[in-house]
Amino acid sequence: MRQLIGALQDTSLAAPGPARVPGPRPSAPRLLLVCGGPALASGGEWTRWNQSRSVWLAEGAGRGTAGRAAPPWLLGLSLPSPAGAMKALILVGGYGTRLRPLTLSTPKPLVDFCNKPILLHQVEALAAAGVDHVILAVSYMSQVLEKEMKAQEQRLGIRISMSHEEEPLGTAGPLALARDLLSETADPFFVLNSDVICDFPFQAMAQFHRHHGQEGSILVTKVEEPSKYGVVVCEAETGRIHRFVEKPQVFVSNKINAGMYVLSPAVLQRIQLQPTSIEKEVFPVMAKEGQLYAMELQGFWMDIGQPKDFLTGMCLFLQSLRQKQPERLCSGPGIVGNVLVDPSARIGQNCSIGPNVSLGPGVVVEDGVCIRRCTVLRDAHIRSHSWLESCIVGWRCRVGQWVRMENVTVLGEDVIVNDELYLNGASVLPHKSIGESVPEPRIIM
Repeated sequence: MRQLIGALQDTSLAAPGPARVPGPRPSAPRLLLVCGGPALASGGEWTRWNQSRSVWLAEGAGRGTAGRAAPPWLLGLSLPSPAGAMKALILVGGYGTRLRPLTLSTPKPLVDFCNKPILLHQVEALAAAGVDHVILAVSYMSQVLEKEMKAQEQRLGIRISMSHEEEPLGTAGPLALARDLLSETADPFFVLNSDVICDFPFQAMAQFHRHHGQEGSILVTKVEEPSKYGVVVCEAETGRIHRFVEKPQVFVSNKINAGMYVLSPAVLQRIQLQPTSIEKEVFPVMAKEGQLYAMELQGFWMDIGQPKDFLTGMCLFLQSLRQKQPERLCSGPGIVGNVLVDPSARIGQNCSIGPNVSLGPGVVVEDGVCIRRCTVLRDAHIRSHSWLESCIVGWRCRVGQWVRMENVTVLGEDVIVNDELYLNGASVLPHKSIGESVPEPRIIM
């Protein structure tokens, strides 16, 4: 630490540029703290990582020279937090209307996705990447969210704060609301939409952002039908974004915004505390000024904000587990393909489970049941000889004997389906009892 302080006080650092470390030549490269990212010192020279606003601080690189005043360009400059820790803001304030009926009784971020709340997938990945402070922009059912996530603080060893929206602020307004928390240091921070699932390359995103040195980085992913989306037009080599095109009728790009960003605190000066879209009002201006870059995601990605995409995302996630953590998947008699089963779930005899099935804690599946491409949430009970395909069965539901359900049927919490019924694309609100078949897709209120 003395060497660190000595380097800070060395007036030889009078202007940004290569500088020489006081003291003997180090025997091996040593880590330097740089405003905007780490660098390596080798052969006694400091190399900068970020071409703008770089500060060279040597830790243990030499003897240092104590007792001198800091150079003028260093005074008043915010330094990165210790160990390069970052913050993250997750937008969780929406009502989750697209994922109803599940979100009528539970906020969307706490809906179980592959046996873990959607939000927890993101928070755990952030913590693993070194984020030490997660800020949740909350509104709907905020007390439920706060209670659940406060319980995770100690387990994950991070700080979780709530930023309460009194009115909907869009996708940019919440950043202005949390301005004081996000700008405590000069470190960049993550911003995430809460209904995105992927491999979460947070460390690579932070490195990419520090490397180009500008205000913003967007994670982008390729899609097969770009005409359905707003696409990002950027340079292939550098990732610099030129413009955004909404639902192009002729091909200009097949890359779309994946809903995850790294932003420098300077971006906060662009945003007013009012309902604002970061995608439509902030990013286009940044792109024109050359301040926005795109990093392409490698691997799967899905916005799981509605039931059919929720099921598709489950399939992609299970395939990713097969490739990276196959030990987490279930195997044995009656298990077909990628199946995730909580240890407390029970499966009867002569069942066919899979491919692409997730069974949550306390789930009971009786004898002779067939389940394919489904999520069955906590404490649900599927009675004997029922057949389920492309369904989401909510918490504590009861599905009777010889029932057939298919075509993205979704049961809200605590629904009862009587014996020998057929449900085709039904969306059933919580606490309902179904006594007759639903041959055509509709909402059961």
